[in-house]
Amino acid sequence: MTTVLRYKSMNAQSPFAIANYFIRKASEESVPLTPVKLMKLVYIAHGWYLALAGKQLIREPIEAWKYGPVIESLYHAFKRYGNTPLPISAATDATITDNEHGDIKRVLDKVWEKYSKLTAAQLSTITHQPDTPWSQVYDPDQFNVTIPDELIKKYYQAKIDASKRSAEVRSDATAVTTSS
Repeated sequence: MTTVLRYKSMNAQSPFAIANYFIRKASEESVPLTPVKLMKLVYIAHGWYLALAGKQLIREPIEAWKYGPVIESLYHAFKRYGNTPLPISAATDATITDNEHGDIKRVLDKVWEKYSKLTAAQLSTITHQPDTPWSQVYDPDQFNVTIPDELIKKYYQAKIDASKRSAEVRSDATAVTTSS
C-alpha cells in the first residue's frame, strides 16, 4: 500500500521557514546564497527529509519548471534579487515549528554541510541529472507540473540505500584485507 503525502503532513513547514533557516546560515557563515541556490537547497532538504523522516518538510508543492524544481511562492518572493546573493533582510518572520526531537534542524544542518559550498549552477546540475524526479516529470510543453512527493521520496531513499550498500562493501573489503 502506497502512502500519499499530498500536503497533508501535520507538521509540514512553510517553505519560508526553511528558506529563512538557510538565509540565516548563509549570513552567519558569509556564504553567498542566490535565489536559485536557495531554491535548490530547500528542494534537496525536502527530499532528504521525505526519505529520512517519512513525512513532508514543506507544505507546498514542488513544480518542474524549465530550470529545475521550483517552490512557486519562494520563486516569486525572491526573484527580484536575480543572481545576487540574498541579504539577511530577505528573511521573513516564518520560523520552524513543531521541531520535535530536533529532527528538522538536524536534516537542514546536514544539507547545509553537504551542499552549501556548491554553486547554484552545480546544484542545478545535480537536480537535472537523468532519473531525478525533475527529469522524470518535466515537460517543456506543460506548465506547473507538480513533482509528486512519492517520487522525490523514492529518489532520496534510493540514495540512502545505495550509501548503505556502499558502506557494507567497504566494511566487507576492510574485513577481508585485515584478516589476511
